[in-house]
Amino acid sequence: MIRAARPADYPAIQDIEQRAGQAFRTVGMDAIADDDPFSDAELDAYTASGRAWVSTDQADKPTAYVLVDIIDCMAHIEQVTVDPAHARKGLGALLIEHVDGWAREQRLDGLSLTTFVEVPWNAPYYERLGFRRLAPEQLDAGLKAVRSHEAELGLDRWPRTAMARPLAEPLEPLQP
Repeated sequence: MIRAARPADYPAIQDIEQRAGQAFRTVGMDAIADDDPFSDAELDAYTASGRAWVSTDQADKPTAYVLVDIIDCMAHIEQVTVDPAHARKGLGALLIEHVDGWAREQRLDGLSLTTFVEVPWNAPYYERLGFRRLAPEQLDAGLKAVRSHEAELGLDRWPRTAMARPLAEPLEPLQP
């Protein structure tokens, strides 16, 4: 089930982020694996504005989460992370599709994100979900600012890209 994140979920979200981040060690990105998860204050900003969702198990425990900003009239996926114990079940894709529906309700133009190019569960994964890489000259002011901030944080030690996709076409209602 996907539902809005709430403050009681913060410890689980932070745990998911730390455990999932360990996979970066397998591709020589220990600095990313060692990165701190979102703080309670940062998570508060997302939950208070209705831009944080979790996928939960049958006991309502978070198994994955997504955080969204609005940048350049797009729902910008700031973070989507799946608990390694629940990986490869399509939870990340389900959360992204949930954001797609939310973006349609908000009358946004599409989805965007930034990610690592050479990490298999990053850019190649998002390409399978319909995202396309954007050339630097295709970035609007907001995504340029995001990329600049990422460079300041040292994330450009590894190749990164901005990606976008249009909103999915809504399903037509079944005719009786």
